[in-house]
Amino acid sequence: MKSILLSFDIEEFDLPTEFGAEISREDMFSIAGEGARRVLRTMNESGARVTFFVTAAFALEFPDLVREMKSSGHEIASHGFSHTAFEPADLKRSREALEEITGSPVRGFRMARLARVGKQDILNAGYDYESSLNPVWLPGRYSNFTAPLKPFREACGLWQLPVSALPVVRFPLFWLSFKNLPLPVYLPLAKAAMSATGFFNMYSHPWEYNERAAEEQWKIPGYIVRHAGESQRRRLGRLIGSLGRAGEFETFSAYLDRTRENG
Repeated sequence: MKSILLSFDIEEFDLPTEFGAEISREDMFSIAGEGARRVLRTMNESGARVTFFVTAAFALEFPDLVREMKSSGHEIASHGFSHTAFEPADLKRSREALEEITGSPVRGFRMARLARVGKQDILNAGYDYESSLNPVWLPGRYSNFTAPLKPFREACGLWQLPVSALPVVRFPLFWLSFKNLPLPVYLPLAKAAMSATGFFNMYSHPWEYNERAAEEQWKIPGYIVRHAGESQRRRLGRLIGSLGRAGEFETFSAYLDRTRENG
């Protein structure tokens, strides 16, 4: 069985600050919150089970929404305490905050912007797995061209679930590719990666599904906010429908448990 590990980095919309624009706290959370509601509605309508990597800051702002994600059958994992800043203590603090809100264990972690974090630190903070590895080479961003394409255990014992890339050429299949490539091009690439590795791991963000993310005041380049809003939600629906005929949607924890059982 091919596994589809679809996930969403549920975070405050702090992206404008990377491009020198000011944004209020209210806008950061309202844009992300509305986008997250649209994503959850789409997932529930499709029947796909996914993993939401949530910042504790977002969860504290929208606890009922995060509890609804969990009660709808999706997995809640950690995306750190906030999307803007990080310190090692945030690993445990974010897990504990999410567990208190959802009443359930939090097993997974993904660092903001897929930045590097000490693997032993993640394990010591109480996590089973991480999904912060993009096994590609992108100048100034990622230098992981020789990293494994399939899930593996780090030296410390932490499981790593890499973001999908096309084998051999290591073409990235993450959110920017999904956003910018025509779907008739992207979907066959995604299926090829899934066929080669047995799974497909792609993530996007809630603000991508809110047209407000593309407002000129945020100064964000067009290739980043392309299709923002309903257009991106329709693309997501087509992705789910197409991939769903080639594999099965699973949460990260469900996939990991099955992988362990099968040795």
